[in-house]
Amino acid sequence: MSKLLERLQDASRSGVYRAGGDEAIRDATRGSRLDLVAISLSGGKAAQLQRIAAALGFPDWFGQNWDALEDCLSDLSWREADGTVLVFTGFTRNDDLGILLDVLASSAESWAERGKPFFAVFIDPRRSLELPPLFRGA
Repeated sequence: MSKLLERLQDASRSGVYRAGGDEAIRDATRGSRLDLVAISLSGGKAAQLQRIAAALGFPDWFGQNWDALEDCLSDLSWREADGTVLVFTGFTRNDDLGILLDVLASSAESWAERGKPFFAVFIDPRRSLELPPLFRGA
């Protein structure tokens, strides 16, 4: 088992991170019981919420707002996996990104308390986000 997979399976390390690319993450999670979901954040808030909802198969009651996003991300009972790894691309630095980061951090904390890994990883080769790297060299 790779060190990256060990990290991604460790609920106590759940959180929001950055990485330079997604290849190592895809390789590490291949064949594991982790739910790897790639999500593009291009477009505005409404498009981003729709993409997240579609990628994760949110239930019909999803309300297309930040509170509903946090509710759904803190549930995920409709997805069967030992943990969740969300890989985000195409983000734009703005107020909505700040809110999304807060929602993801809150969800990761909630999952960590329940002993289930939850990672949100922003593909950021320029290291423009003030997030910790997921792994050395990321």
